[in-house]
Amino acid sequence: MAPLTPLQVLRRGFVRLQSSSSPAKSTSTTNHTISNKQSLYLTDKSSPGSIFFLPHGTRIFNKMVHFMKIQQQKYGFQEVITPLIYKNDLWKTSGHWENYKDDMYKVVGNDLTKETEEPHHHHHEYGLKPMNCPGHCIIFSKFDRSYSELPVRFSDFSSLHRNEASGALTGLTRVRRFHQDDGHIFCTLEQIDSEIHNTIKLIRDTYGVFGLNQNIEFHLSTRPENYIGEVQTWDRAEAELKKVLDEACGPGNWLVKHQDGAFYGPKIDVMITDKFEKVHQIGTIQLDFNLPERFNLSYVDMQGNRDNRPIMVHRAVFGSLERFFAILLDNYQGKWPFWLNPRQAIVIPVNSSHLEHAETIRSRLVGELLSSADDISPMTGYNFYVDIDSRSETVGNRIKEAIGKGYSYILMVGDKDIDSGTVAIRSRDSRQVQNMTVDEIYQKFIALEKKYQ
Repeated sequence: MAPLTPLQVLRRGFVRLQSSSSPAKSTSTTNHTISNKQSLYLTDKSSPGSIFFLPHGTRIFNKMVHFMKIQQQKYGFQEVITPLIYKNDLWKTSGHWENYKDDMYKVVGNDLTKETEEPHHHHHEYGLKPMNCPGHCIIFSKFDRSYSELPVRFSDFSSLHRNEASGALTGLTRVRRFHQDDGHIFCTLEQIDSEIHNTIKLIRDTYGVFGLNQNIEFHLSTRPENYIGEVQTWDRAEAELKKVLDEACGPGNWLVKHQDGAFYGPKIDVMITDKFEKVHQIGTIQLDFNLPERFNLSYVDMQGNRDNRPIMVHRAVFGSLERFFAILLDNYQGKWPFWLNPRQAIVIPVNSSHLEHAETIRSRLVGELLSSADDISPMTGYNFYVDIDSRSETVGNRIKEAIGKGYSYILMVGDKDIDSGTVAIRSRDSRQVQNMTVDEIYQKFIALEKKYQ
């Protein structure tokens, strides 16, 4: 029998995998199962509630962060990096100590002689930050601010820690250490409307990219029992949020969660329902008249008055990146879109004589990162995650394993491909095989990434 051509092997690999695969497990396929199969993340008893992202999981995580950084630039956010621990005096100023200390971690140095001389021991006590807002208030307060600068928008991807009960910890969705696409906007009362409208647009656009925009609900969470500030201030803030929700969603198209606001202000919670009918709270928009008061924040108005108080808007689109990661695992079931996939392509040489050519193909698709060991890699450019499977396994088995691992594209190289200057390429989900040049494949990958496909 004549040997199979690369096209025949690619097609047969697809047929064998299709015929041997079991039906989709939907809800019974857990995040943990997919993670184990694709080597995405793990947990360990040495740090309960903290995620160890493995290399492939870190690629996805970093793509999420990079995506959001680009979107936030469009809306005028400036990224900052803030400390992980602060003295407890800060948390007392912000109100977190009174209202949130049971959910915070205390940090005390073992050798207090390293601290400066102060009369009271508690001055040496620190807290791991559960949120970024006090740090952003400090940054705002360090400079004289003018009305012409507002809105001032800070973004922050620092890790946060909250002391969740050990029995409540669940994989990625309920953790003790997590990251947020955290943002804070300092603005005037007149600017609130446009800032919240822009945030709602960013939320809808972002969820659309990830295929999560079908079942979005907006909930207004009102004044809780343990609130800080004046009732009149709360009423004013809630009225402003109701107005924006009516404009953005239409009257009657949003819900109220009574007494579920943050202790410092009312908020809009963004809820989504995934394909398994599970409801998740992810994004949030919170209006805050209280922290600017507590930190004595001010700006100079057009008349030169210096005692004008900005309004603070807290907002997150992903919310917890770890929780959003879990939702994406459920949504894609391990079949990541190309732009987000940690395994974007794999090159399979038919035998060892084709390995050198396979390496050349990989170098081109990875971009300039592998062009020379002596060069400094460039800061920008399209660089894709491409592997080579040169094992002595049969080509059919290697293709089957590549599809099982979730590679978006499989490229196979044999004698005829080298002679013709093309590569046999197929996608993970289709038996259709094309012959393309490496440059054509590279441009195809660029187009997919640009369109978030």
